[in-house]
Amino acid sequence: MIRPPTLFNSAACRSAELLHQELRHDGVSADVHTGYGLALVSVWVGLVIWCDGERFWWRTGWNADRRRVIYAWHPATDPRGAARRITMRYAELRSRQTFEPS
Repeated sequence: MIRPPTLFNSAACRSAELLHQELRHDGVSADVHTGYGLALVSVWVGLVIWCDGERFWWRTGWNADRRRVIYAWHPATDPRGAARRITMRYAELRSRQTFEPS
């Protein structure tokens, strides 16, 4: 029997909320969105963290030779460690941001 995808994954939501709290503790604003078995933590342009309840993963770059996105991942059982890594990525992305005067 084929089952439709689960729309809600409580483990993913719980893990994303814990990550959200840790990021807020580090002074990083984020939003949490859930659905279709995943939770997303939206931090900055180009920095969205996905969670399935077992791991967090996010885009870190581009491999031009293979023409593929490069991802980092971290176990969802360690939201503090993930938050530290994501905070460093956030700082890196913000430092690259240039603002044009109006």
